[in-house]
Amino acid sequence: MSIEQTLPSNWYLRDEIFSLEREHIFFRDWVCVAREEQLPGPGDHLVLDVYGQSILLLRNTEGKLRGFYNVCRHRGAQLCASESAEDSQEDSHDRLPLKGGVVGGRSILCPYHAWRYDLDGQLQRAPHMTEDMGFDASEVQLHAVGCESWGGFVFVHLTPDEASPFDEHVAVAAKGFERYPIESLRIGRTISYQVRANWKIICENYNECYHCGPVHPELCKIVPAFRDRGGADLDWERGIPHREGAVTFTESGTTARRTFPGLNEDEQQRHKGDALYPNLFISAASDHVAVFVLRAQSADLTHIDCHFLFETYEMEQPGFDCADAVDFWHLVNRQDWAICERVQQGVTARIHEHGIFSPMEDWNLDIRRYVTDRIGQFVVD
Repeated sequence: MSIEQTLPSNWYLRDEIFSLEREHIFFRDWVCVAREEQLPGPGDHLVLDVYGQSILLLRNTEGKLRGFYNVCRHRGAQLCASESAEDSQEDSHDRLPLKGGVVGGRSILCPYHAWRYDLDGQLQRAPHMTEDMGFDASEVQLHAVGCESWGGFVFVHLTPDEASPFDEHVAVAAKGFERYPIESLRIGRTISYQVRANWKIICENYNECYHCGPVHPELCKIVPAFRDRGGADLDWERGIPHREGAVTFTESGTTARRTFPGLNEDEQQRHKGDALYPNLFISAASDHVAVFVLRAQSADLTHIDCHFLFETYEMEQPGFDCADAVDFWHLVNRQDWAICERVQQGVTARIHEHGIFSPMEDWNLDIRRYVTDRIGQFVVD
């Protein structure tokens, strides 16, 4: 097999490349933004920063997920205070809070001129605007974003008219995790990280266990296959075997939590993982699932929310404690982020033009193909 190259080093560094990725990847592919449990009932809503776009995610009166750009159709005011606006209140010279937003769990009110929309984005009322003026409220709707869910994950598409079928986006993961009760699991703990590395470096790291021996000695004690043969020939479809006597990702490889009902024999004793580009990693053990939701913030900074998912059956038990899994993952995560940051620092060297693509990396998740297919034609060297 001939040695192949990674993406050019400057693709991990240049602001122009990151701008192309925002426009042609993050704005034009399905991206994971939440778990359904974060919006449990009608009228519940979140205001999200999705790659620099303020998005209003909610459940309508029938409990269906809806997503909109957080902007009124009248004069462009934000309907709900955004995360960035709230964060900057201390520097706002004592500006007063505004009314508006999602009101009473039944409508969306613009704080500027009190235009009111229902939870499906249809304008219901615009004060003092009448048909005599040639104004037809029925023709005005909020700018919608595509909104779908699978496995309890909520995905949005910021250019819905160009969206590929959602079922195709999740098909491989849906098949691979079909016996895991991912949809009914709930968040037992979340740890958020700021990683000073390009999002593609983090994806490449997730896709190979060539690094596991040097970087993750504790993990390799539980899963020796990650270290053997440099992490080559791993069968992710069947799952990766733990050492004898180990069944999950904890320091001991064991836990008091029960195995998920419905798993096959392999899944009761092996670990499965998959990535849904551009921003969701899923790592499933027999008793819990760790998920990573990435949000690229710049060419060299990535925010990651790591959610630890458990059965409600276990979470409702007296004295439920998920620290055995969370603490182990937190160690492994920090090892990963540290090495990713070291790579980010290294590729800035003026002599480093590209790296070598290891055959131990998962060819099915080749980030080079994914990114080049979407922005390659627009890159000017």
